Amino acid sequence: MLGWLLTLPRSIKRIISVLVDIVFLCVSLVTAFILTQANKSTDLQVVLIIFCLSLPVTLLIFTKLGLYRAVIRYIGQHALGAVLAGIVSSAMVLSLLFAAFDIPDKGNLIFVYSLLALITSGGLRLLARMFLVQRNNGHKARVLIYGAGSSGRQLAQALMNGEQYHPVVFVDDDTTLQRSTILGIPVGSPAQITSLIKTHNISRILLALPSVSRSRRREVLDALEELPIPVQSIPGMSDLVDGAMRIDELQDVKIEDLLGRDAVAPKTKLMQANIQHKVVMVTGAGGSIGSELCRQIINYQPKTLVLFELSEFSLYNIEQELRNLIVQFELDVKLIPVMGTSQRRKRLETVMTAFNVQTVYHAAAYKHVPLVEYNIVEGVRNNVFGTWYAAEAAISSGVETFVLISTDKAVRPTNMMGASKRLSELVLQALARRQSRTRFSMVRFGNVLGSSGSVVPLFREQIRKGGPVTVTHKDIIRYFMTIPEAAQLVIQAGAMGKGGDVFVLDMGEPVKIADLAKRMIHLMGLEVKDEVHPNGDIEIHYTGLRPGEKLYEELLIGENVRSTEHARIMAADEVMLEWRDMHTLLEELSLACDDYDVERIVDIVRRSPTGFNYVNTSCDLIYASRFGIPRSEDKVPSAKVVD
Repeated sequence: MLGWLLTLPRSIKRIISVLVDIVFLCVSLVTAFILTQANKSTDLQVVLIIFCLSLPVTLLIFTKLGLYRAVIRYIGQHALGAVLAGIVSSAMVLSLLFAAFDIPDKGNLIFVYSLLALITSGGLRLLARMFLVQRNNGHKARVLIYGAGSSGRQLAQALMNGEQYHPVVFVDDDTTLQRSTILGIPVGSPAQITSLIKTHNISRILLALPSVSRSRRREVLDALEELPIPVQSIPGMSDLVDGAMRIDELQDVKIEDLLGRDAVAPKTKLMQANIQHKVVMVTGAGGSIGSELCRQIINYQPKTLVLFELSEFSLYNIEQELRNLIVQFELDVKLIPVMGTSQRRKRLETVMTAFNVQTVYHAAAYKHVPLVEYNIVEGVRNNVFGTWYAAEAAISSGVETFVLISTDKAVRPTNMMGASKRLSELVLQALARRQSRTRFSMVRFGNVLGSSGSVVPLFREQIRKGGPVTVTHKDIIRYFMTIPEAAQLVIQAGAMGKGGDVFVLDMGEPVKIADLAKRMIHLMGLEVKDEVHPNGDIEIHYTGLRPGEKLYEELLIGENVRSTEHARIMAADEVMLEWRDMHTLLEELSLACDDYDVERIVDIVRRSPTGFNYVNTSCDLIYASRFGIPRSEDKVPSAKVVD
């Protein structure tokens, strides 16, 4: 019967609502008459006639105030106000009609009638709403909301009106909220979470803490990690304020929350120094770091932003995204999308000269460790010679500032990717000594979260598929930083450079990758399957270190490090070459690349002041195939399984 009623057209439901109101109003009047007029000589028929005259007024007011447009399951204060206004109006009309018909002493009748009508018409709707809500909640997942503040209340309200989750309990650190009820939902303390999960049959925990610091979020996640249910969170406050996401768009816990390190607010003066009212060029503009640099740059009012990118698809994507941002925020920035490779100096010089480029952020590079190991010649050409050609083009074009995006893998490198980036640093250091027209600096940092090749999305995908999660070594450790923070620090570091500076970003505490994998498994409500827990859900497979991979990454070559005006940026004084020696090395390296002589390339890099410690001389796929050199690993790793 109920299912049939719920499927009726809206117009039929409204007619039924009107008929039900008529019946309950009539019953209320008759009941009120019996209770107040039983011992009085009053004709019920006369009272009913007068009531019938007032009834259209009551229904008209109900209609005008939108009572019959309200959906019962979402009925709120407005609809109840309409009921109250309609019944008060009905009582007033009854009073006037009783006076007109000269029927005295009907105050008690009208009062009791009004009270009963309010209880029946209003109360019935509340009961119907409660019944429908309970019926609707029966198939929803029962969730606990951590945080009973304004965001938690908004989330609860949104979930109540949704079809997926049913909030049954809040927990909050605020002792003044504990043991209270908000939106009909009880509030408990964090210490009670384990028992609340059992007593309320909770299947998921939702974090409603968009404005708390990352350190506090990490404390909360540490406490929730061992619970046998998944933990999700609402979007951050910036996304909510910008309207980019709704409060009920739940997300998996972000890795930056697990790191627990709060970002330092950027210094506006440093952010603007090389950007505001200038022509800025970003090479590798479509990559993970390059694209974020572009997003940050347009916020600081450059005159023109030149997007230099080899991949047509990546260039198209970042150009469209930036154009949308420019329109959305009404920015006065000219975008110049240019396709090209950093291995063509003339192309770079032509672009820089044509648009009078003043600042260059050189993010174009091959950075996937195993793939560069298997393609050594192209890795060296792109990373070393691409940087050299871009730098020479900048000097010839009169570029004021040139900033290289480097890596922690350039420190005592054990792979060709790291060695090629260290050679790139040496090139810029030597050029900085050779001339003073262009100011060169390098910014060195570790892994960025969410970049192409980050382990985080890979782990999440593996967990969702049921595992196993693949980790190269149980003791491997890496530094992590968010892409926006890394891009901001790169811009600020470049503004502090005086020429040939190597800047190192404070990456916080290193993270053990195996522990990161375990935490992600736990926070998705699953258990690691191992010898201690043979019935667990997800296994962790250790696949062994890949070619050129180190257990530990470093940020400094020597001990000579200086602080700067930014708390997260340090300056390092490191060994460098004079340009004459650097040029000789580059010429020799170029000949070896032309001859596809991988062994000679490795030998040249070893002899350079890079601290290169390399044993995988036969990793290059083409070189190994040409000379029939047996390789220690025949399977080329997926581009996802990278540092």
